[in-house]
Amino acid sequence: MAFPDHFTTARLRAERLRPDHLAELEAMDSDPQFMALLGGVRSHDQTAAYLERNLAHWTTYGFGLWILRDKDGNQLAGRAVLRHLQLDDQDEVEVGYGFHPAFWGRGLATEIASACVAYAWSPLGLPSVVALTMPVNARSRHVLSKVGLAYERDVEHEGVRHVLYRLLRPQRR
Repeated sequence: MAFPDHFTTARLRAERLRPDHLAELEAMDSDPQFMALLGGVRSHDQTAAYLERNLAHWTTYGFGLWILRDKDGNQLAGRAVLRHLQLDDQDEVEVGYGFHPAFWGRGLATEIASACVAYAWSPLGLPSVVALTMPVNARSRHVLSKVGLAYERDVEHEGVRHVLYRLLRPQRR
């Protein structure tokens, strides 16, 4: 199975990041509520650099960041990611997500995180996945636990304190 450029879950449609998503990324990155626990709002130049980094990831690895839309109304809901991350000099693959506040509290983070973990196992065949979140982000920590990731340790990433969660690939019997 090849890695998907797009996929759907029960309520979301995910599409591979493209250069023409810049305006949608800016809508997310300039929203103080959306970015409150994702490092703070970004300027146009910071968002453009974020876009370029994530497009390059797709080119290099064949997977990366998806733009998320409400499956029924096609409204921009947020983003999800499965991407390489250097952490303590180790190459890890991170599961991540972020939603516009209008989409909070609906179980969508659990839905998309579960899909990302499933893709990490097949077709990627990864031995484990990690996730970073801020220590105070109780909602995200709950989602990570619901999809099977477990707290591993506190870490500093890009100068900010985070908690690291990990899930090891299930062993086949």
